[in-house]
Amino acid sequence: GVTKVLMVQAPHYGNFQPESLAALVASLARGYGHVVAAATSAGKNVLPRVAALLELGAEADKVRKALHPEGVVTYIVDRNINYTNVCVADCGFCAFYRRPKDGEGWTLSYEQIGAKIDEVKALGGVQILIQGGHNPYIPFEWYLELLRYIKKYHPIHIHGFSPSEVDFWSTLYRMDARDVIRELVKAGLDSIPGGGAEILVDRVRKLLHCYHKATADQWLSVMREAHEQGLRTTATMMYGTVETDEERIEHMLRLRDLQDETGGFTAFIAWSYQPEHTELGGGEATGVDYLRTLAVARIVLDNVDNLQASWVTQGGKVGQLSLAFGANDMGSVMIEENVVRAAGASYCIECRHQFRAEVRELEQVDGELVELQRKQSFKSGDAIEVRRFDGNGKPWIAGWTFGH
Repeated sequence: GVTKVLMVQAPHYGNFQPESLAALVASLARGYGHVVAAATSAGKNVLPRVAALLELGAEADKVRKALHPEGVVTYIVDRNINYTNVCVADCGFCAFYRRPKDGEGWTLSYEQIGAKIDEVKALGGVQILIQGGHNPYIPFEWYLELLRYIKKYHPIHIHGFSPSEVDFWSTLYRMDARDVIRELVKAGLDSIPGGGAEILVDRVRKLLHCYHKATADQWLSVMREAHEQGLRTTATMMYGTVETDEERIEHMLRLRDLQDETGGFTAFIAWSYQPEHTELGGGEATGVDYLRTLAVARIVLDNVDNLQASWVTQGGKVGQLSLAFGANDMGSVMIEENVVRAAGASYCIECRHQFRAEVRELEQVDGELVELQRKQSFKSGDAIEVRRFDGNGKPWIAGWTFGH
């Protein structure tokens, strides 16, 4: 149902009719050329900027309901472990990395990583997200031994090592990306996150100074190979730097094409650039821009089952609104996150009780809301703890399991 929290004053960008919006939504699904034609005729990218905010959200919510008619809101308890901040990618938008030999550079030990895993498991966590900088001093065997160490002494689902890391290792260790992935899986890797995608347009990547990082084609190639080896992965987009609206949609359509080919993406996550302490500087995109981008993503990526809300960069209240703009997943109750925090993001929901309260606060016209703690795979039987709430926020079913 449509949430009452949506009934707020929002700017109306132009004289836009719902039937025109539906036509543009249909053209988006058919391909980028139609989007270019629509943009040319109107002098701008019509769908993201001209559609009234609530109309655009309503169209995205239709896609969400078609994919998830049960009305479930999922989330996960995990921890983002960054194993090193030493990096030679030199991305201008990153405030987290340190160059080699910088006195503030560090690499965690296996024992430090193990202690972090124990802490997240004690809090009900079911997964770790592990990734780090492009550190030229770490041998490949270190990563394989780390995976084996985790599986032996701190067993948990390992969602780790972005395509940009895999591509970096392929070059550094003179291995084919196919073999890098195969060895990681043999050692214990369970799934791959979508980090390093930024905007999958090389014009943008060059302007962001990502000269020592995977190109758009290389990022997609690693994901294709991972899917072919049976791994499920997520897809991401960092927007709000130097890209155009058309380039955001091009990014989405490239993901859509790969998803049509492999079906390996479980979820899409978009977040806004965080400018503090970065070389690039500049400002941060607005919450309205985020909701528009999220809604367009839900419409374009209707072949990706799950759309996550980025409350880490947007905050809990915009996270709530995201559930009416196409999102069906609230992402992680993130016990630790370092990269976007280094760039100024300060939002964190420290415990599941507060996180659940953010979800339950939404009043839905159908009188019920379901929340589900999931594992990364989004598959059936992955529910760890589930409660269904009535209109007064009181649980009336417990122990019910549901998954995708």
